Amino acid sequence: MLWETVKLALSSIRRNTLRSVLTLLGIVIGVAAVITMVTLGSGASDKVRADLAKLGSNMLIVRPGQGTFGPGGVAESRAFDERDVAALKNNLTGIRGVAPTAQKPVKAVFGSYNYDTTVTGTTSDWFIVQDWIIADGRPFTESEIRSGTSVCVIGDTIVRELFAGQDPLGERLRIGNFSCEVVGRMAPKGQSAFGSDQDSIVVVPLRTFHRRIAGNNRIGSMAISVTAADDIPRVQREAEDVLRERRRIVPGEEDDFTIRDLTQIANTMASTTAILAGLLGAVAAISLLVGGIGIMNIMLVSVTERTREIGIRLAIGALERQVLTQFLVEAIVLALFGGLIGIVLGLGLAAIGAALMDVPFSADIKVVALAFAVSALIGVVFGYFPARRAARLDPIEALRHE
Repeated sequence: MLWETVKLALSSIRRNTLRSVLTLLGIVIGVAAVITMVTLGSGASDKVRADLAKLGSNMLIVRPGQGTFGPGGVAESRAFDERDVAALKNNLTGIRGVAPTAQKPVKAVFGSYNYDTTVTGTTSDWFIVQDWIIADGRPFTESEIRSGTSVCVIGDTIVRELFAGQDPLGERLRIGNFSCEVVGRMAPKGQSAFGSDQDSIVVVPLRTFHRRIAGNNRIGSMAISVTAADDIPRVQREAEDVLRERRRIVPGEEDDFTIRDLTQIANTMASTTAILAGLLGAVAAISLLVGGIGIMNIMLVSVTERTREIGIRLAIGALERQVLTQFLVEAIVLALFGGLIGIVLGLGLAAIGAALMDVPFSADIKVVALAFAVSALIGVVFGYFPARRAARLDPIEALRHE
């Protein structure tokens, strides 16, 4: 019986193909827009997490001053020094390392090529904390770090821009007013979450940076890598205690430094991206409502056009529920066709958008299933009133209808 009703619905849809297609458009556009927005939003959230993960795992960022996380977000305050780094390494437990960082923009020169980049002064812990892989060569030795030897490890962008396919190991690279021997090349990481090129970097021992580039002993920030994610809050509290003591901050006085949990920042940014995508998806879902209204309108027109047919069916013994089921199934079939087409179109647009935006394609089967279920629900909700109207027609009046 149900299959016969479905065949009748399909036959009715085929009789008015153009009208049926136009009716589907609202559902198709709504479902496609929702799936596209939600999928791209999920991909953007995954990209934010992946980009921040490139900075290091389970990381705490320590900076002087009170300010927001990100470039240029820290207020002026007394910088850290090597004794602060030593205090943290000696007093913190459950950490992989503490990496001090001092940076300065410079012009790197090799042969006839030059390139504007950033030089970073740090220790060997930096490669561990930041999860950098040495693709070729080696990191600094302890003796090079202690003595401030003129050696450097360079990023992939520096290799590409200055060495043009030549092996950089053992070559002398000029940075500002001094030259250093290239002892290692790092594997590429790409752009950071803040849009900067992480591979455009020259890394030198911290004391080399202080003596040959900065002319002072200041450390701009420190990165602490925690062994287990569950220990991050404890390590953060211990680091605050150590630095408050080191910087002679009395109880009740505000810290003159900032410790940020990179994991929390990643989750916050990903959550914000997901909320924005959800809002866009909610706006797009309005077109589903428009599509439902379109289905109801067309079904009402169909009931009016087929009044005599309905009267004949009722006159020869068809039950009200059978007529109700026929028109309700027709509305549901229309909505489901629109949902299926919308799902295919939405996934296709999401795949194209993900490729253009350079974000992962993160299709969620739950979202697809929900979109399909909503399509069926729209068919039921907006098809019920026209179907009920058809079922309640007076057979005699229906037969008189011209």
